[in-house]
Amino acid sequence: MNVNTDTLVSISEANQNFSKVARLVDKYGSAVILKNNSPRYVIFEFPKTEEICTPADDEVMALSDMLIQRNKKVYEELAK
Repeated sequence: MNVNTDTLVSISEANQNFSKVARLVDKYGSAVILKNNSPRYVIFEFPKTEEICTPADDEVMALSDMLIQRNKKVYEELAK
């Protein structure tokens, strides 16, 4: 994941000035909150939730193929 350094905010600054974090999200689409100088939290616009949390069709198909191969014997037994 690429992170724009303009969107990095320390947790103490986010706690004291959350409106700054909200403005960053409005401008860049997301903000990263650092805890102990490490990225810890990502805040993004609510409408992007479904886009971020929904896997792509090819990811679902790849997972499905893997499960079918892993459980091939079980599927063959159920098909009888």
